[in-house]
Amino acid sequence: MPRELAIFGVLIPTLLPLFLVAMALQAAADWCLGKLGAYRLVWHPSLLRLCVFVCILAALVLPLYQ
Repeated sequence: MPRELAIFGVLIPTLLPLFLVAMALQAAADWCLGKLGAYRLVWHPSLLRLCVFVCILAALVLPLYQ
């Protein structure tokens, strides 16, 4: 995959769309974890949210840049 994507003549880094997809997936995962009550079982819910986001973003980025 190229390092930049050309959208209407504007070059954007490939990581930007992947970041936006990861944000959407993390929002869905956050909603599911909130409905299940998983945040009551963890010490620091904000750190769990960050870790889930980083794992999702890494899962999207690593196959492209290997």
